[in-house]
Order: sequence, then C-alpha cells, then structure tokens
Amino acid sequence: MSGYLVKRLGLALLVALTVSIIAYLLLHLTGDPAVALAGEGASEADIAMVRQTYGFDRPLFVQYGDWLWQIIRGDLGTSVYFKTPVAPLVFSKLETTLLLAVYSLGVALIISVPLGVLAAIYKNSWIDRLCLAIAVLGQAMPNFFFALILIMLFSISWRILPVSGSGTWQHFVMPSIALGYYVAPAFMRLIRAGMIEVLSADYIRTARAKGLSPSTVIFKHALRNAIVPVVALAAVQLGFLLGGSVVIETIFALDGLGYLAYQSITYKDFPVTQVIVLLLSVIYILLTLASDIANAWLDPRIRVA
Repeated sequence: MSGYLVKRLGLALLVALTVSIIAYLLLHLTGDPAVALAGEGASEADIAMVRQTYGFDRPLFVQYGDWLWQIIRGDLGTSVYFKTPVAPLVFSKLETTLLLAVYSLGVALIISVPLGVLAAIYKNSWIDRLCLAIAVLGQAMPNFFFALILIMLFSISWRILPVSGSGTWQHFVMPSIALGYYVAPAFMRLIRAGMIEVLSADYIRTARAKGLSPSTVIFKHALRNAIVPVVALAAVQLGFLLGGSVVIETIFALDGLGYLAYQSITYKDFPVTQVIVLLLSVIYILLTLASDIANAWLDPRIRVA
C-alpha cells in the first residue's frame, strides 16, 4: 500500500506542476498583462513602464519561475483590481464555493440513487426508460438555462426563495439544484449499471432464497456493494462542481470563487485569476488522489495492479 501511495502522490505532484505551467501560459497568451494594467488610453511609454515595473519584459519562463517560487513561499501576490493581497481575498470566498459544491453533490445523490435503483429493478420497462429520460434531460439541458427557469418559478412567480446573495441556506437552494441536477445523470447511470450486475450475483439469489424481504435484499445487500464505485465518482464530481460553479455563482451572485473568477477575468486581474485556477486544480487533484486511495483500500486488486 505504501508503494502505491508514493506512486500516486508523485503523479499528483507532477500533474499539479503541469497544470500550473499550462494555466500560466494560457493566461498570458490571452493578452499583454501590461496593457491591461496600464488601462485604456495608455501611451506606449506608460505600457513600457508597467511592463518593466512588473517584470513582463523578461522571458516567460523566468516570470513563471519567479511566480512559482512566490507561490511556494506563500506569497500569492496582490490583486490589481481589488488592491488587496490575493491570499485573504481568495480564501475568504472559498467557503461559499465549498458549500455550494457539497450541497450540489448532495442534491445529485438524492436524485440519482432512487432513479438508479428503480431503473435497475425494473430494467427495460417504462420505469427504466422514464428514469433514463430524466437523466438525459438533466445532462442535455444547460445548467444556466435550468437556473433561469428556477429563478422564474421560485423567485419571480412564487417568491419562495431569494434570487441572489449567499447569506442564508435559502440562497443555496436553487444554485444547488441547478448544479446537482446537471451532474446527477452520471451517478444514476453508474448506480443502475452496478445494481443490474449485483442483482444477478449468486449471493443475491441466496439472500432471496433465505426469505429476506425485497427491501433488505436491495438496500442492505445489493445497493451496499453497487454504490462502491460512486465513492470515486463523487470525489471527481466534487472537483468538477468546484471548478464549474462560475456560471451558476454569477447568475445567483453568490460571493464565492466562481463569481470572483468572473470578476477577475472581466477586469483582467491576472494575479487573482492565476491563483484561482491553481487552487481549484490542486483541490481537484487532491480529490482524485483521495478517490484513488479509497478505491485501493476498498479493492486490493487495484493495489496489486
């Protein structure tokens, strides 16, 4: 197990380094940071002075090395637009995004587990097709469009939930539903496939032959084993929810990392954008690493392989 952990940790560090390089290069390829910092109407002399002041006139790999060394030392830089240190600015928004991701994951599981179990029990029936149709609709419909529908219903027509802000749990209801319904189909299909495989196993037939109730067979024996792969998918989807909340946070004006990323991109605040991309990437990598470790602990065959 220790050898497996060392290999996975080394691979995770390599992926994090690669992501940081790609993110840094892509952000600088979008435009000249000196032009963005100098502002509209700046002269060539002003742009040249900004480029020299911030070191943008140096080779790109030298700039990346300095930036990476600052990150390692804990210096995340200063925001160009907000005029504050990046570290407290970013980490103050992280809690909102984490809450949204966890709530959305809970919504996805609440939707997908019953649908997946029903689809497996009534395989190839109209119930199965209905569950699959609900799943396909959730994945085909853009989450921003579904979010607008929720706003029209619950905020404008019925006036049940607030349309923007992040002060109370009510502010997270519609964003969590919009994000959770979008990722629920992946869980639903995985649970359905796992349940169909498990329900045909010998120990399930033995449990039924012993006279156990259908609910005990399904939930205590079948679902307990079929849901193991969901652990790995949940970690990956949680990382996706953290990084994919930019549109939803912008629509509902949630004061999280997604909305901050939108603001930093709009105002060309490169230091903030770089840190957000790196932070979300590292969290995603750590969640993937945790899922690999959990799978290796649950299934010794993975460690051997």
